Amino acid sequence: MCGIAGWVDWSKDLSEERSVLTEMTRSIAHRGPDAEGFWLSKRAAFGHRRLIVIDPEGGKQPMLYRDGDQTIALTYNGELYNYRELRKELEGKGHRFETNSDTEVLLHSYVEWREDCVKHFNGIYAFGIWDEQRGQLMLGRDHLGVKPLFFARRGSAIIFGSEIKVLLAHPLVEPVVDREGLADLFGMGAMRTPGQGVFKDVEEVKGGHYVTFTAEGSRNIRYWKLVSRKHTDDTETTVRTIRSLLEDTVKRQLIADKPVVCMLSGGLDSSGLTALAGQNFLEQGKKLHTYSIDFANNDRDFEEDFMRRDKDEPWVRRVSEHVGTEHHSVVFGPEKLIEHLLEPMRARDLPSVGEIETSLYLLFTEMKKDATVALSGESADEVFSGYPWFYQEQFLNAEIFPWLINFGYTSGILKTEIRDMLQLEAYRKRRFQEAVGEIPFLEGEAELERKQRQMSYLFIMGFLPYMLDRKDRASMMTGFEVRVPFCDYRLVEYLWNVPFELKSIDHIEKGILRRAFEGILPDDVRNRRKSAYPSTKDKAYFELISRWMLDILDDPNAPIHALIDAGKVRLIAEGKSTVESGTDARAILDYLVQVNCWLKEYGVKLELGS
Repeated sequence: MCGIAGWVDWSKDLSEERSVLTEMTRSIAHRGPDAEGFWLSKRAAFGHRRLIVIDPEGGKQPMLYRDGDQTIALTYNGELYNYRELRKELEGKGHRFETNSDTEVLLHSYVEWREDCVKHFNGIYAFGIWDEQRGQLMLGRDHLGVKPLFFARRGSAIIFGSEIKVLLAHPLVEPVVDREGLADLFGMGAMRTPGQGVFKDVEEVKGGHYVTFTAEGSRNIRYWKLVSRKHTDDTETTVRTIRSLLEDTVKRQLIADKPVVCMLSGGLDSSGLTALAGQNFLEQGKKLHTYSIDFANNDRDFEEDFMRRDKDEPWVRRVSEHVGTEHHSVVFGPEKLIEHLLEPMRARDLPSVGEIETSLYLLFTEMKKDATVALSGESADEVFSGYPWFYQEQFLNAEIFPWLINFGYTSGILKTEIRDMLQLEAYRKRRFQEAVGEIPFLEGEAELERKQRQMSYLFIMGFLPYMLDRKDRASMMTGFEVRVPFCDYRLVEYLWNVPFELKSIDHIEKGILRRAFEGILPDDVRNRRKSAYPSTKDKAYFELISRWMLDILDDPNAPIHALIDAGKVRLIAEGKSTVESGTDARAILDYLVQVNCWLKEYGVKLELGS
């Protein structure tokens, strides 16, 4: 995995702009700690930071293709899991390769198919291609948006990069946030609207899209989308298809020239992938290493709730012993979580959820010591409809994103004039209606099936981007690559049309996946009910975050004072508010501490005029 940066301008000579490009690229040195590269021409300047995973010698970037007067430059972040098949196909068409890298395969795919190259890829990727002969920049992103890609239009220039900080490192892009950005920040929280960069006039290439730019204008093309059709496979065929797709994608995603490990929570998703990967390792005479996270005093503090039914660690040990992995349990206390709370914010360039993302970052920091690549069970709940929301009427019938139903606290802690200005409820409703308007409903579906399809779409296209974003940013902040087999677009396409009643066969969430893992996992593991990513319940954490918030409130120069009702927030931090759940109060404080530090560290200018 890598970090990319680029600048194209149709009216300015960029060939001497190395210093600006260097600043842009160095802002994401964490994404590519192994090497850096630059290429500059009159109209385009590309930078690259490399994390070496495949072909250490041959995958250097930016990579060029030259043929006579034709020059094509590529800066690319990602992995093509089908690059070997593509290479063979391209060789059959007369292409000749000088390296063993997937980077060169992507470049030659563009030479052969131009913009349609993305229709041939199976992988996770974000790239910029400058076609000098055509005077065109192409920005492309993988089907589900696993790898990030942002851009900004400034006059005759396009500035792009893997993270927003790349754009902010350019002198043409200032850290301005207007009403729309602030509404997204407080109305959607960390689950920002796909395509929105929050900063003014900063855009995101959506998953399954590519954008082309020329001196005359731009085109935003959706090259992949979910297509609704009647599912005709019987149960046995459906199970067999899922199993086959997972076996194939895990095998593809284990390809690397660096050590590969697995994240293991003891839940169905990560356990199944661990079992498949472990078998592959065993066949090669190797032992798979697995990693899990736990919290100090969790035995004392754990409480069952809506999303967390039991502790992970006993199940982690059960799966590790069954598969035969070398397991590593990483344990953190509240002090370390507080110490590193701002790292996910710095990684995402925006406030994040809080200690859940912090613990993920710390886990990757430990994993990086032993490996470069990991497989994760991320996205199974979205594509297999595994969340409780899929069968509860309260959520199925809600005219709001289901994950925002319990996210109403942001309105209450804002100043009255800010709340009136942002109209957060109307903003959320508008974004919800926009998303629903995209859904390819199937004609003739019953009302319940229609609601379940709607819920599935909202989670795949609305919630999953956040989950992928946090995993990419938390891992790449440590120079570590995470692959997500459940995001293979073939699997997502297939499951999109599997009815919810079949997905939840045997009267249990993800029942069809449990059947697909039969014979791979012990029955007790297969039948373990869903339990969400762990979160610390240690009261010491709430005390520490409360103290931090109170220090901010006591600072008259703290930038967050311009936005919040300090009296209400103080009551929450002092434990005197009407917020009943300590978790809810902690979530408020986690977020507001980050908002304040983000405003300050990024020098954010609020533009709230009409």
